[in-house]
Amino acid sequence: MSIDCQTSAATLHAMQKKLSRVMPDFEIRQKAELVFEINQLKKKLGAIILGHNYMEPALYQTVPDVVGDSLALAKVASQTDKDPIVFCGVRFMAETAKILNPEKTVLLPTNRSGCSLAESITVEDVRWLRARFPGVPVVSYINTYASVKAESDICCTSSNTAAVIDSLESDTAILIPDEYLARNVANETGKEIIFPTRDPGKINDGHPELNYQLIGWSGRCMVHDRYTTKDIEMVRRQFPGVMVLAHPECSAEVVNASDYCGSTTGMINKVRDTQAPGYLLLTECTMGDNIIADCPDKEVIRLCSIRCPYMNEITLEQTLASLKFGRFEIELPASLIERARKPIEAMMRVS
Repeated sequence: MSIDCQTSAATLHAMQKKLSRVMPDFEIRQKAELVFEINQLKKKLGAIILGHNYMEPALYQTVPDVVGDSLALAKVASQTDKDPIVFCGVRFMAETAKILNPEKTVLLPTNRSGCSLAESITVEDVRWLRARFPGVPVVSYINTYASVKAESDICCTSSNTAAVIDSLESDTAILIPDEYLARNVANETGKEIIFPTRDPGKINDGHPELNYQLIGWSGRCMVHDRYTTKDIEMVRRQFPGVMVLAHPECSAEVVNASDYCGSTTGMINKVRDTQAPGYLLLTECTMGDNIIADCPDKEVIRLCSIRCPYMNEITLEQTLASLKFGRFEIELPASLIERARKPIEAMMRVS
């Protein structure tokens, strides 16, 4: 048997051992050929593949050199000497990698891969907020496009938002664009929060304007917005003792009804480090499959409201095509990269 055949057989065996609980065997056999080819080509090109926690198991568990949440992958992107960088995630993540590596080729396996949350705010919105609240620093969630980051003072992720806000030399901060993240941070820190609107007849959502400490924006993730407290109540009735883990992009009511709130990496670590009869993950459904593959001794309850259509655009087939044909390359103007890099680096100094 040739070395390639031995390696291909080893790839199939490893995938069967890892993925048998979440994928049928015939599909594993189909995907194994793609995985083998991607890994061979990656090595030949000197590429690095970064995979977000929401990638499908067939991809997440096989070809990435590093997997993690937005913050972890941003750190890797800032330190790698590999070129090209293939980012298996959504566009704003690949843009962040490009901003941190302007001289390297950054590839996104699909030419769309948007984000409902990132698309909820524009450059003009940020400029309006700055004019409306002069001198107040703008904290931009990592789930924003490069153009919005470039208008910000510092970025944050779901795992470091409170620390980023605490690092500012200001009693007030603008936190954009996720409404629920802002409300959850306000609850965590005891800060008053308002949500201003361009309508002069509606200054905020009820708080006296002079009492605010956080200024939010009404953007939402289409996945996390679907979870409700009724979902939690139903599962708790059916599965006594279940541990409920919510992402900070869920509503404050959902977070308050949960046992834990944290980033995707925080949720993964919580499942690994605790013992419970079952775990309910209130985030993108695919991550539950990846935890099942990684932690075969854990019982993950499948309550899938919706899968992220953007994350699910990334497949092994597209990743292979991205390596083969150099697509789809992230290109940003040098001036935009320079401006957007500063708030990202400011966040990483805090982290």
